[in-house]
Amino acid sequence: MNRKKATLLLADGTVFHGTLVGKDGTNGGEICFNTGMTGYQEIYTDPSYTGQIIVNTTPHIGNYGVIDEDSESSHPLIAGIVVNDFSDVYSRMDSTQSLQSYLEEHGVTGIADIDTRMLVRHIRSKGAMNAIISSTIDTIEELQSELDKVPDMNGLELSSQVSTKESYYFGDENAPIKVACVDYGIKRNILRCLSERGIYCKVFPAKTSLSEMEAWNPDAYFLSNGPGDPAVMDYAVDTIKEILNLNKPLFGICLGHQLLARACNVSTYKMHHGHRGLNHPIKNLISGKSEITSQNHGFSVTKEDIEKSEEVDITHIHLNDGTVAGIKLKNKPAFSVQYHPESSPGPHDSRYLFDQFIQLIQN
Repeated sequence: MNRKKATLLLADGTVFHGTLVGKDGTNGGEICFNTGMTGYQEIYTDPSYTGQIIVNTTPHIGNYGVIDEDSESSHPLIAGIVVNDFSDVYSRMDSTQSLQSYLEEHGVTGIADIDTRMLVRHIRSKGAMNAIISSTIDTIEELQSELDKVPDMNGLELSSQVSTKESYYFGDENAPIKVACVDYGIKRNILRCLSERGIYCKVFPAKTSLSEMEAWNPDAYFLSNGPGDPAVMDYAVDTIKEILNLNKPLFGICLGHQLLARACNVSTYKMHHGHRGLNHPIKNLISGKSEITSQNHGFSVTKEDIEKSEEVDITHIHLNDGTVAGIKLKNKPAFSVQYHPESSPGPHDSRYLFDQFIQLIQN
């Protein structure tokens, strides 16, 4: 197809010219890259990517279309996409629509025909930064003016914006275990992994009080993934401290992991360019085994704080850079991991963590 021209402007002044994909318009956010070879729909609908422009490093995007079952939330919350070769034609027979029509339907503006290898090398060198995509603004000066309005991800609270507004149930109401899931931006496949193991979930809005969750009398608590900076989520940290005082089993993933750490006086920090992809190597320090994991995070917990802590032990480390990938509390039935064991998309090496959660509850 003959597509309209589009421009990508980075905060450091770097400019890329390409062609429009998705909805005609202008949108900005923090630019980051995902190295996964598949799973673009799951990535675009992961609430943890709220407010971010996704660079897909695999060159062909859109070639298998869109299917309802692959969505991790009701709609994409990303700020835009950057791809090399965008396909308007899809080959999967059970797909319901093309990626182009899906992006248009949900108001996502993207850019194609970009040298994504060059762009990723630039981000790896310079670090994560804000960027803007436009097919409607012609001059760099006007684009820069719009880019200046995009908020910095550092210090940005987003979870309360993407969290469910009303509580809802997931799974079999006759299941033997009840778990209260705090929704900071929860992925559907997390709920599937829990329900498949005999858990009945009630999903609560991010700012729900402990008393309201306890009124349901859950056996355990789960802290979900989500977007934004954990350092500005005092409301969540206060609630988690209250949960810990109950001595009920607690499991956290990604943002939930960071918030659990902060509840134990462990600080968090913004990473240079984060971890996002399907092939990140993790070592389990308890078993000595390694696992290949799915990851999506731009913040991390401070290793030095844990090493000085009397409450927290490190259970997993990232083998590429030594960052903390998992923790457990010494005197509480609580643990968490920085990565995504529900792995949608990604390998299933880490699904044992859901079984570990079940065992903790049963014990």
